[in-house]
Amino acid sequence: MQTTTALRHRLHRLPPLLLALALAAAPLQAPLAQVRLPSLGDAGTEEFSVGTERRVGEQIMREVRRDLAYLDEPVLLEYVQSLWNPLLAAARQRGDIEPDATTQFSFEIFLVADRSVNAFALPGGFVGVHLGLIALTASGDELASVLAHELTHVTQRHIARRIGDTQRTSMASMAAMILGILVAARANNPDMANAAIVGSQAATIQGQLNFSRDMEREADRMGYGLLGDAGFAPIGMAQMFEKLDNANRINDSGNYPYLRSHPLTVERMSEARSRALFNGNARGALPLRHALMQQRARVLMDTDPQTLRRLQEQAAPAAAPLRDRLASAYAGALAASLLRDHATAERLAGTALALAAQAEPREPQAERAVRLLQAQVRLARGDARAALQALDGIGTDAGARAPLLLRAQAALGLQQQDAAAAAPLLRQVTESLQTWVAEHGQDAGAWGLLGSTADAIGLRLRALRAQAESRAAIGDLGGAIDRLRAGQEAARTASGQDFIEASVIDARLRELTAQRRQLMLDARNGNGP
Repeated sequence: MQTTTALRHRLHRLPPLLLALALAAAPLQAPLAQVRLPSLGDAGTEEFSVGTERRVGEQIMREVRRDLAYLDEPVLLEYVQSLWNPLLAAARQRGDIEPDATTQFSFEIFLVADRSVNAFALPGGFVGVHLGLIALTASGDELASVLAHELTHVTQRHIARRIGDTQRTSMASMAAMILGILVAARANNPDMANAAIVGSQAATIQGQLNFSRDMEREADRMGYGLLGDAGFAPIGMAQMFEKLDNANRINDSGNYPYLRSHPLTVERMSEARSRALFNGNARGALPLRHALMQQRARVLMDTDPQTLRRLQEQAAPAAAPLRDRLASAYAGALAASLLRDHATAERLAGTALALAAQAEPREPQAERAVRLLQAQVRLARGDARAALQALDGIGTDAGARAPLLLRAQAALGLQQQDAAAAAPLLRQVTESLQTWVAEHGQDAGAWGLLGSTADAIGLRLRALRAQAESRAAIGDLGGAIDRLRAGQEAARTASGQDFIEASVIDARLRELTAQRRQLMLDARNGNGP
């Protein structure tokens, strides 16, 4: 993970709006109201519109996606997405999302490789989840309760409502601090966060950043309803509140930034308990799969070799419940693989699979999670054939993102060992990836793998275009434009190239060039007198 100092150096190279968003990472040299931002509209005369909120969120995310703490971990992200999607569907079914937001907000959830306990909503429907939060939760219902709460902040446009109540200078100040507060939270440095709110506007700005009590109550109430409508056990919210409260009182080390922006009150906790009592028992999230993903987060949030060795060697007693033994074997296998102890990783992954098969009732999603781990373990040791065998055991779910990306990696690995055997598989995964990115155009990881598999089977133009889209998805317009220009050159000099692909490259080059020109124009206007 990047140090905060390194982050600061990178942030100072940002265009003006993002630079303003980052200024809170260091003590301020001038009041934030003096920072000039591209015009977002005068809050005194017009609302902070859905379109404006989306644009601000996208500009923040362009930098977030390039940060080393932004984690595209397909298996863990797929799990969090499996909790997020029913909540989002329930919000739509209930009519919680206004029409403009339905079409313009991304409603994208992403992971942050940080051990602190935090989750946060950004403008435009982006929601970040720290690995430390996942590691703290004992059930999918507890994690879903936090996601439901954050989703309500998005659907009820709490950020926009707070901004809409201020003058423009205050709006600029709040926007300027969002990314900096996130950096400070990741550094576990409350003093740095406090430095972001010094000056004559300190009280006003702090009140704007922390959601109001009314908004917190609204997010609790509507989030609770979302939990039940999405099929989760609503008691998860009360359990999560109690866990956060107990953990923070025992360990006041700054590792719970979530509580700084979402302060727990006796009233909130009491209301959550009361709702749980009236609700009674309800079907909850799958317990074994969550236990595995909780361990996965624990391993990935701290990859220091000493920590990994402890997790690798920490075996549950033979008399422990199956859930504990399964989770211990899973964590040990992943830790051993990261330590490149491939024999131990394979042994523990096999133990985990055997334990998952013994569960009563059977939980296919837990068995699937272990097979995905097996595939990763075998890819790490360079055995592509064995990795493919593990993936074949998944069955009809192989088209989902995590197994799709792993299969593409295995196909590329097999090519190094047996090019003839790999050729048909490479063609298959290339087409599967092409179908995937057609529906998920911002998936940088899938675009990157498509670039590699297309290049491996000689589709040079498709490979260059995919490499360009991968760069564009993380906000590197310069890198994307360079790749597209290379594609144009390849189309001119090579015979037999795909005319349709060449036309797409031309169109995308014009589009991204215009987008970069507009960003540069906004930057110049933002620095104007």
